[in-house]
Amino acid sequence: MLTRSSTGLNMMVDTLKAAAESSRLRILLLLSRGDLTVTDLTEILNQSQPRVSRHLKLLMDAQLIERYQEGSWAYFRLSDGEAARDFLSGVIGRVDAADAIVERDLERLSSVKRRRQEKAADYFSANAASWDQIRSLHVPDGAVEAALTELIGERPFQAMLDLGTGTGRLLELFAPLYRRGVGIDLSREMLSVARANLDQADVAHAQVRQGDLYAPPVERDAFDLVTMHQVLHYLEDPGLAIREASRLLRPAGRLVIVDFAPHTHEFLRDEHAHVRLGFSDRQIADWLEEAGLELEAERAFAPTAGASGLTVKLWVARDRRLLIADSSQAIQTAPKETV
Repeated sequence: MLTRSSTGLNMMVDTLKAAAESSRLRILLLLSRGDLTVTDLTEILNQSQPRVSRHLKLLMDAQLIERYQEGSWAYFRLSDGEAARDFLSGVIGRVDAADAIVERDLERLSSVKRRRQEKAADYFSANAASWDQIRSLHVPDGAVEAALTELIGERPFQAMLDLGTGTGRLLELFAPLYRRGVGIDLSREMLSVARANLDQADVAHAQVRQGDLYAPPVERDAFDLVTMHQVLHYLEDPGLAIREASRLLRPAGRLVIVDFAPHTHEFLRDEHAHVRLGFSDRQIADWLEEAGLELEAERAFAPTAGASGLTVKLWVARDRRLLIADSSQAIQTAPKETV
């Protein structure tokens, strides 16, 4: 059972005033379907940019939405605050999607999302040969995803963070479990792909942001699950990235790392910017220990028998701090295992 936060009387009055206007309520409804720019909102609402910007400022002042920069573009999203999320969930859930104005807004939103998906598809197509070459060296992604879902379980939790989110696949995979999802990546092109994929999967409760894995633009002690999927081999200092990731976990939260076991495929370094040629269990265990995390489970996925490929490794670790909660919020502890 997930708890709900409360709001002070004066803050609630300000919140109600900010939301109690048709254009601003339309903006909140649109942002509940995904992050948008001023240009997107101007097109959808058919209003001038100054007017839309004014509405956005009032909503930000009331802490209902947030703004973040991605290169030269500024995106807006619903607030990450629990109180704001609870309030918005109740308000937006009562808006009739069949209302003529809302229906028209959602049609225009679909048009904006289609353009995103077309742009993402173009980028993906241009790079498909490179990604397919690497995929051909290891087991299909489905095998790893099946193991991930088994290890994480089916118990709902508050928040997930995917570091180096890439296409946003893990945010999509665990969407049924979390209330709030965040993906971080340095590449604006990959963020465009992730947004398009999340839109297509109808995952509206996850956002992606541009940011550095060594200094993620998110709050500390805030996430029940942090994932790093095929990320560490691109980094100069994987140990530092793991320590930073550990600081983002709530007490008893889990960190999942998926990467390659040690290998000798030098072309990945020369042609695909891999800095590290895989990691041993000992390396990962040492970094987890330095980060104050306890290794709970390991899994290995070897290439097809006789093939000269890459072994994919999966490590699950937990924050050692105890989560003070009632039994309905307790998190199951998985036994350590190796396959």
